[in-house]
Amino acid sequence: MGRVAAIGEQVRVAGFALAGVITLVAEEPGAVQEAWRNLPADVELVILTPAAADALGPALLEATTPLSAVMSS
Repeated sequence: MGRVAAIGEQVRVAGFALAGVITLVAEEPGAVQEAWRNLPADVELVILTPAAADALGPALLEATTPLSAVMSS
């Protein structure tokens, strides 16, 4: 079974670490894009903050894996 990662602002993703989620803090769009490109190969689900999803733009829609979910605002 693959792992779960969360990408976005620290205040929104930090709590996921308590559940064993890989938390990738990315406050700026460039950092979000870098975190997305460098996800470990075994990550199957990525939880994104709304700002992180916006920063990924079309790259998020074009990706077939990993599965992604965007937090509500």
